[in-house]
Amino acid sequence: MPTARDASGLDSVTVAGRIRESDIAQVRDRNRIDDVIGEYVALRRTGGAVKGLCPFHDEKTPSFNVRPSHGTFHCFGCGVGGDVISFIQQYEHLSFTESVERLAARVGIQIVYTGGGTGSVQRDRGTNSRMLEAHKIAHQFYVELLSTPEAQAARDFLSERGFDADAAANFGCGYAPSGWDKLTKHLLGRGFELTELYKAGLSKEGRQGPIDRFHKRLLWPLKELAGDVVGFGARRIHDDDPIQAKYVNTAESPIFKKSKVLFGIDLAKREIARRHQAVVVEGYTDVMAMHISGVPTAVASCGTAFGSDHISVLRRLMLDDAEFRGEVIFTFDGDEAGQKAAMKAFEDDQKFASKTYIAIAPEGMDPCELRQSKGDTAVRDLVARRQPLFEFAIRRMLADHDLDRAEGRVEALRRTSPLIAQIKDSALRDEYARQLSGWLGWDDTAEVLRRVRIAAGQSPDARAGRQRKPQPVDPDQGALPVEVPSGPARPDPRDPGLRLQREAIKAALQIPALAGPVYDSLSDEAFTHPAYLALHQAVLAAGGTACGLAGAALSGSVAEHCPETLRSMVTELCVEPLQLPPKSDDDSRYVNGVLSALQASLVGRQIAEIKSRLQRISPVTDREEYHALFGDLVALEEYHKGLRTQGMASR
Repeated sequence: MPTARDASGLDSVTVAGRIRESDIAQVRDRNRIDDVIGEYVALRRTGGAVKGLCPFHDEKTPSFNVRPSHGTFHCFGCGVGGDVISFIQQYEHLSFTESVERLAARVGIQIVYTGGGTGSVQRDRGTNSRMLEAHKIAHQFYVELLSTPEAQAARDFLSERGFDADAAANFGCGYAPSGWDKLTKHLLGRGFELTELYKAGLSKEGRQGPIDRFHKRLLWPLKELAGDVVGFGARRIHDDDPIQAKYVNTAESPIFKKSKVLFGIDLAKREIARRHQAVVVEGYTDVMAMHISGVPTAVASCGTAFGSDHISVLRRLMLDDAEFRGEVIFTFDGDEAGQKAAMKAFEDDQKFASKTYIAIAPEGMDPCELRQSKGDTAVRDLVARRQPLFEFAIRRMLADHDLDRAEGRVEALRRTSPLIAQIKDSALRDEYARQLSGWLGWDDTAEVLRRVRIAAGQSPDARAGRQRKPQPVDPDQGALPVEVPSGPARPDPRDPGLRLQREAIKAALQIPALAGPVYDSLSDEAFTHPAYLALHQAVLAAGGTACGLAGAALSGSVAEHCPETLRSMVTELCVEPLQLPPKSDDDSRYVNGVLSALQASLVGRQIAEIKSRLQRISPVTDREEYHALFGDLVALEEYHKGLRTQGMASR
């Protein structure tokens, strides 16, 4: 049975007889790959490429490339690549069919399934798409109930904290009704099965049958980056609620991983990317208060401490790398628990390249209480008066020592020196060491500097910015060397001797209309590296540049015809910019030059071979053969001269 493939050429799921190929093609065409990926990763144009931090592995320098005109992406760090459908597949852990459906819904395309009947519904039972749909319907159900008389206590809770109906609607607040199974019955009536509702965490098994997960609670929808509801946070508002916990969240499910979900991220992501700033608060009402007060970059973790996975989400949104310095502001309650949370955030600080700050509200208030007590301006001022997290952590440590006594100062220096030594920037590290000297009241600043440098593994006499060690090569850059049991080895992309072969294949994949018949006429002998030869043969097997395909459709077809070990190279060559000469924007002239130069290289080898043969035969005894070869040599040299002239455009 024929199968649909993603842009890497890998079988995703057998869909023949399910979704029409024309619908799949329309989904690819209507969903701009940079717009879709931009909802998950901050992208920026660098030279001729669109880059971001890879969402599939941790990295400090962007190696994740997107080619909007071609509809493909490729990470030069981990080797992952494909089209817009395969991105959704891999990021959201969906099947091929689910990914097509998600993208179709995004742009309003009505998918048509061949085969008819209820096959498509039956096929989807228990899938992530079905769970997302169930949450969408459940959210609508809860939102409608918030306006009913039964939900008065929930509305009062919001109103008492300064949130009106518009604020509740903006953040999607809802109400879980009394009774045991109202939502469950509602979803069963919409065609869902109990096994699906259990799996999604919307229902659970009660003593006398299935019951709803939440009862008589104010709800907030928990959404992932793309804006789909994946769970709920529920707040206790009735004294007779048998569950004493103030907040209860959806249990983890295939679509809800609390370590990766941030409340408010769907509303804040664009401002986080635009301002290169994220404000991390502790509660749902704190997020609401921040946004309403004019801090639209606020988010909060959902039922778990802010951790490394949350950091990864924010880093990708801010494009937080070695070249750019954004800022993350942790805003915690002023009580002891908030102070401890701030110190926990400090422990994770080195995972950010961003400047990290802390803002603690006065009098033990949280941001929501601060807004109620002192207004929106006070909330904005709280963020504006942030202090570096390093300074906060050091001063808090110093507060544990009696700095009026020599013993206290010595012990404080002993404890805080390793802390400052963690700072990666040597100039900033030395500056904090000098400040520490003042905070301690230590007269010998040089001694404090010496201790910090020793703790950092640095020469005590070193100076910031001098004799810097050479930086190791970033492992996230360059094509990933892949060791495989069989198949051609991947070539070095920087090998100058193979540049023309690489550029020719890139031209065929990226702009087949310009590569045209000239590329298709290239013989196998033009490609001396086995990997490039295999890719060239795959292009021809897919129909060549004249097959009528382009973009992701062409790369997917080519991937089907090349060895599995080289499929990631297809997307790699699709996103890698052509090496156009400086100040040149004439793609046609450049491509023609590359193909001519590649042909000239082949003809040059043929000329050398003929000259070698002429030296081995006698013009007297093998007169006829000699003159025939000499005639070929003259013709080839003339042809070679013309090709070299045309090939000058590729330099």
